[in-house]
Amino acid sequence: MTTQPATLTRVTGPRLGLLHLLRLRHHPIEHSAWLRRTYGPVYKMSVFGIDMHVTSGPEAFERVFINRDREFASGPAWSHFIGPFFTRGLMLLDFDEHLHHRRIMQTAFSNQALARYHALMVPHIRRNLAAWPTGEVQLHRLFKELTLDLALEVFVGVDLDPDEQRRINKAFIDAVRAGTAIVRAPVPGGAWARGLAARKVLEEFFRRELPRKRREGGDDLFAQLCLATDEDGNTFSDDDIVNHMIFLLMAAHDTTTITMTSMAHQVARHPEWQDRLRAQSLAAGDLDHDGQSELTDLDLVMKEALRLCAPVPSIPRITTRDVDFDGFLIPEGTIVANSPFDNHHVSEIWPDPERFDPERFSAERREDKVHRLAFQAFGAGVHKCIGMYFAGMQVRAIFHELLRDFEWSVEPGYEMPIDMAALPVPSDGLKVRLTRRR
Repeated sequence: MTTQPATLTRVTGPRLGLLHLLRLRHHPIEHSAWLRRTYGPVYKMSVFGIDMHVTSGPEAFERVFINRDREFASGPAWSHFIGPFFTRGLMLLDFDEHLHHRRIMQTAFSNQALARYHALMVPHIRRNLAAWPTGEVQLHRLFKELTLDLALEVFVGVDLDPDEQRRINKAFIDAVRAGTAIVRAPVPGGAWARGLAARKVLEEFFRRELPRKRREGGDDLFAQLCLATDEDGNTFSDDDIVNHMIFLLMAAHDTTTITMTSMAHQVARHPEWQDRLRAQSLAAGDLDHDGQSELTDLDLVMKEALRLCAPVPSIPRITTRDVDFDGFLIPEGTIVANSPFDNHHVSEIWPDPERFDPERFSAERREDKVHRLAFQAFGAGVHKCIGMYFAGMQVRAIFHELLRDFEWSVEPGYEMPIDMAALPVPSDGLKVRLTRRR
């Protein structure tokens, strides 16, 4: 531990952390702004029995996540929240070990691999959408079922009966929600215990399928991880593959579902944008992976939806030594959090931040270039989301078919209520009126 000058300011913050967590869960933007005004640019909160230091803004985000001096580690911070449930997933590794695993995994996210995944998923998207109900529906639930089906097909390459699919889906939900359990012990019936049980379900599922993937290969991600090597010929162990698959499958369908839900909400409230996207998709016709570049308006909407509702609302790190953070002392071993959800609503960076305005990402405006890390939906630095291009490809593929098949609307004045208990999901499931076009 290093000794810091006595002139550094010790970080203060509110007491009664649970009360503030509840306010952040239901009013994240307003309460974050109040905390900054009251306690300053760096403040401390008690979260699940630990003191967490909160920083905000793109400058702080760059300092923490570009991490030039290796002052901050990802693995121990995430492990505190989700370690028992997503053991040794990629973002729970650090430094040389993280780089080693990322280099092997990168081959599974190459442009050629993405083209294969796209070809696999389009027929599944079309079959799934053909069975969608119409009328009053909860669109978030339909998206979640679709993205899990695609993740199992494209990532895992197995067909499951509906009961098994529901069991796997429930396991992922329980594992994610366990990370924000207030009682962090395996009390029977509690969220933590459900998360541990979910981890066992997921481990058993992947270990059961792994020998066949090793033996037969395939175009899916599971098979690709079994075959993946880096430039030195290194491969993943069975344990590595199980750990990475559990983490990647969670990330692939949860964050993508949130992104599409946000997009669908906004274009339902702004039908002129829905019409504009549909016109572009109808003009484009059937598209392969490379042809998705024609969907320029869809890209604008996707980025604006990610800005308004960052799928991972807060990203933690832990200090590897005492840190002088702009004059504030953050001791070694402290969890530091920075919130893309909050940063994307800072008016100094994003004018009129609550307004849905996809053109802010257009070539003429590029508000996201005001700062190199103004847009933080995929993180930054060596831990920047390895699946960001897969996620974009999947969202475009689904929305391209959705726009051609359906129209949807919400009641006048409707705004989607967000529940921030774990990830930002609509507490009402996003209720829309869905109408089939063809």
